[in-house]
Amino acid sequence: MGHFEERRPHWRKLVKYIVALAIILLISTCFGRAAARIVLAVSVIPIAYVHGVLLPSKGINGWAGEPKSRYYEFRGWSKKKFDDEKKDDK
Repeated sequence: MGHFEERRPHWRKLVKYIVALAIILLISTCFGRAAARIVLAVSVIPIAYVHGVLLPSKGINGWAGEPKSRYYEFRGWSKKKFDDEKKDDK
């Protein structure tokens, strides 16, 4: 999944993973395994919405994140990478 987060610093990806793991462990400890599984199942709903509805409505393939230029625009990232690639192609 790293190619979808290529502009995000590695430390932020690691912190995101650790925080999510800590939350699930806390829920599991306090409320039981069933509650943790319910939280995980419910967390899939926004992911499915983004990939199945929001991205396709913006003209982006929700599975592959293509075209990259539109995906970068959606994420608010600089498209300078694509300008450099066009210069290299000439």
